[in-house]
Amino acid sequence: MDSAARFPIPAPRVVLTEQEWRERAARHADRAEEFVRSARRESARPVESFLFTYYSHRPAQLRRWHPGPGVVLLGEAARAEFGRWYRPATVTDASGARVTGVELDVAAFVADRSRALRFVADLLAATRARSANFGCFGLHEWAMVYRQSAQERRHAFPLRLGAEGTDRVVESHRIRCSHFDAFRFFTPEARPLNQLQPTRDSQVALDQPGCLHATMDCYKWAYKLSPATPGELLLDCFELARDVRELDMRASPYDLSAHGYAPVRVETPEGKAEYTAAQRGFSERGQALRDRLLAVIETLGVEVGHPAVD
Repeated sequence: MDSAARFPIPAPRVVLTEQEWRERAARHADRAEEFVRSARRESARPVESFLFTYYSHRPAQLRRWHPGPGVVLLGEAARAEFGRWYRPATVTDASGARVTGVELDVAAFVADRSRALRFVADLLAATRARSANFGCFGLHEWAMVYRQSAQERRHAFPLRLGAEGTDRVVESHRIRCSHFDAFRFFTPEARPLNQLQPTRDSQVALDQPGCLHATMDCYKWAYKLSPATPGELLLDCFELARDVRELDMRASPYDLSAHGYAPVRVETPEGKAEYTAAQRGFSERGQALRDRLLAVIETLGVEVGHPAVD
């Protein structure tokens, strides 16, 4: 399938009246606030609050709507509200009158963010094209506590199987974590047990669409592309990251029953099957979001390759 078919570029300069864009911005803010409010609840802290501590996008930024490239926002208010990387725009309305507003200054944005755009385009396209691996069973979280004392652990939750039982799970499984931002939290004793030794430089070569952390990172790449990322797409990426994080923690060695999370017991055949089924669904959702993010990048005029990789 060719690039134009996979990533159709939308017709340029969609025009939104002030009422239209304010309504979209308000819907976005309401949806974002639901995510923020949920993260503040005590029962959600192990899952959703992580998305505001691990990732650098703050709640106020999540609430902020942007239309994406090729959209003109009419009205004087738009000039004051959208700020950096927006420029004045003049269009002709249905009556033939010239009206003014703002639009994303694509040339300025691309010039300022060209290096980041190139990296994100290459990473998303390579991950999109790679075959998914569904055999990791979330053991990265177990490797992050391998042979650690309670005082050394990142999270102050009890271990379901205790320290010795957790260590036995790590030692009795093949660990094959491909994602650097998970691997870098492995304990020193666990790192040699991983069949791969990912680095930041090898991320484009190793990230694969079955990986929960690579799927969660669709959210990171969405906000890294801001304000070119339409607000609706940003929140879809956040929602997927939230759902993935829940599985990540339920499949972890931690006992989160006090927070309302039933474990996915990946140390058992039944738990592995449950984990893999959920992982496949998240992978499909992540691939669809990568398509949408790549479409945004192409709309900016940045060439996106579609490599044939394993």
